[in-house]
This record gives sequence, structure tokens and C-alpha cells, in this order.
Amino acid sequence: MSPIIEATNLARHYQVRRGPFSPPLILKALATASFTVDAGKTLAVVGESGCGKSTLARLITMIEPATDGSLTIDGRVVSGTEDTDFRALRSLVQIVFQNPYGALNPRQKIGTILEEPLKINTSLSADERRIKALDMLREVGLRPEHYGRYPHMFSGGQRQRIAVARALMLDPKVLVLDEPVSALDVSIQAQILNLLADLQDKMGLTYVFISHDLSVVRHVADDVMVMYLGRAVEKASKDEIFAHPRHPYTKALLSATPVADPERRGERIKLEGELPSPFNPPPGCAFNPRCPLANDRCRSETPEMLPAGGATVACHAVEEGRDTA
Repeated sequence: MSPIIEATNLARHYQVRRGPFSPPLILKALATASFTVDAGKTLAVVGESGCGKSTLARLITMIEPATDGSLTIDGRVVSGTEDTDFRALRSLVQIVFQNPYGALNPRQKIGTILEEPLKINTSLSADERRIKALDMLREVGLRPEHYGRYPHMFSGGQRQRIAVARALMLDPKVLVLDEPVSALDVSIQAQILNLLADLQDKMGLTYVFISHDLSVVRHVADDVMVMYLGRAVEKASKDEIFAHPRHPYTKALLSATPVADPERRGERIKLEGELPSPFNPPPGCAFNPRCPLANDRCRSETPEMLPAGGATVACHAVEEGRDTA
């Protein structure tokens, strides 16, 4: 099975002005990321705030162009060429945002919100658009009478169902889910995650699931990519990541995840120091100021993503066989 998403050295940089007489700073929001996602699977992208997760989501959904690298979706080149037809590609990938309250236009009825993508991108008649909107409402667990209501009349969980329905109106192959349940109560989170799993099975969807909550990732992901300060530092299957984490940062993230089992109390790994500034990342491995295993090589040479057991890891300690337990 060929991957539906292929990214190679994908990067996104921003120029930040400092004043009329100072040169702009370069912010490497996404320094480099290479990965593939197979059709019908879920890749979870995890890490602290500022690690580049949401920037990666904007590149995959073509909201912003990549500064460097190449991105291919369903065999079509998205970046790496000047001749990209973004209009033809955008129906392939849709996004569900984190905040269900800010994602919907409060002045529009739900039917209008759902039909808008069809009105812009297809030649369907008004009746055909209405029928498809009503069908999609049923798919996400809402009723036909919700078609004529406004967003403020719904709960957070219902609004997120509407956001999912809107994202599916153009029959995409890939959904980017940017923290889709973090703003919801725990009981509602489970309902939305179950809905997403059912839709994936029924429609053959591929998910890129952006999250900081590893307890959620454990239930939804097939593969996991861990990011730190704009770089991918570890990628493996979900089972491999949770059973045998290799990068010291991955170990620290997992140690901070609550476990609902009093017999499995693990030792919390506390990272010393602050997250470095993305305007001035440290030389070598970006994690070296906070890593207990850092040596002179870590402080001078940027590690590459290399195979390590069932994972690929960017860590000199792992490469050299030093103890990362």
C-alpha cells in the first residue's frame, strides 16, 4: 500500500520584524519533518506548545505554503513545485479546528455553514446541496431539524460534530484534526473520538491527529510522531512508542501522562530548564540544554532521524547505544 501523505524535509519559516533599522529575525516554526501516512491510518503528532504541530497542520491543509521540502498527497505534489493547483487539491484535505465555538460563523445557520463548501467548489443545485447537508448531519449524529438552527443553540460537543460534518462535505481523503477534543469535557471527548473512529472505518479516511494529550493519542493513533522545537525527534507505531520509548524527550512526555491504575505508578521525569527560544535555538540537538544524557557531540551536531529498533529517532545517545532508560 502506497502512502497517501509523503513529506520530506518539510519546513516553514517566518520573518519577524524588529524595527526600521534592524534586520528581521527568522523564526523556524517548523525546522524539518519527514514522514509518511498510509491510507486509512491515523498519524498522531505530539509535543509541547510551540513544537510546530499546528504549523505542520497548516502546511498539510495548504493554508500556508512550505518554505522548504516536498509534500505529496494522494500522488499529487502540494509543495516543491511552482505549478501547484491548490484549488484542485484542497478538496482532498480538510481540517477540524480545536475550538468548536470559534470555528463556526455565529451569523449563519447550520445548513448554510454545511452547504458553503459545496457552493464554492461544486456545481450542485440548491436542492442537491440541501440533501447532502441533511445526510451529513445524520452521519455525525445530529437531527434534520438542526439544519435551520444557529451555532449558539448547540453545546460544545454538538458544535464539534457540526465542524466534522462541514469538513466532510467535499468528500476528502484526509482529515487534519488539530486538538479536536481538548476544549471538551472528558465524557464528550469519548463521544467525539468514537464518532471519528466510526467515520474513518465507514469512509476510509486518513487522519493526522494533532494533540498534546498522550492518553487520547493512545486510543486513536496507528503511528506517533514526537516533535520538539520544530523538529521530529521520534517516530514509531503507537505500540512501540508506548512500550519502548527511546528519545529522552519522549520518555519525559510519557512519564507525565496520568495512568488510571494505582498498581502502575511510574516515576515522573522532570525536565530541567526552560524550552529554548525558537528565535535562537541552541546549537546541535535542540533538546540538549534539558537532556540528562547530553554530551559535547549533542551540543555541536544536530542528530538525524535514524532507525533504532522499531522506531526512527533523532538522538546521539540512542545512536551511540548509551543508556536512555
